Amino acid sequence: MLMPRKVKHRKIHRGGWSGGKATSGDKVSFGSYGLKATEEGLVSARQIEAARRAMTRSIQRGGKVWIRIFPDKPMTKKGEQTPMGKGKGSVDHFVAKIRAGKMLFELDGIAKETAAEAMRLAAHKLAIKTKFVERQ
Repeated sequence: MLMPRKVKHRKIHRGGWSGGKATSGDKVSFGSYGLKATEEGLVSARQIEAARRAMTRSIQRGGKVWIRIFPDKPMTKKGEQTPMGKGKGSVDHFVAKIRAGKMLFELDGIAKETAAEAMRLAAHKLAIKTKFVERQ
């Protein structure tokens, strides 16, 4: 699974959403087809890996896949049966913070129908709504 090799701060604040749409990484830049987020949310490293596996299995080792997001935000979790207080929990997993309009995955080297089906399978693995787009 994807995760940072090294982080400056082990635990970080959750932080709020600045709102609005993504301005960078909102176009198909590398491949011919892309999977674009239509809403904001958090996508975990497990979801990204599951989507990648679904895509690569669907295209049967043909074409090329680009992952345009990276889970760099650590999420903490306290142990079961832990009372209130006692500080912040330990890092449990990493997530990518996604804004609406962000390009998540890109594909190239395969037919449009195959790409659309691969992206549909990948979209089912993610916790946010997405849409299939082509390069303009």
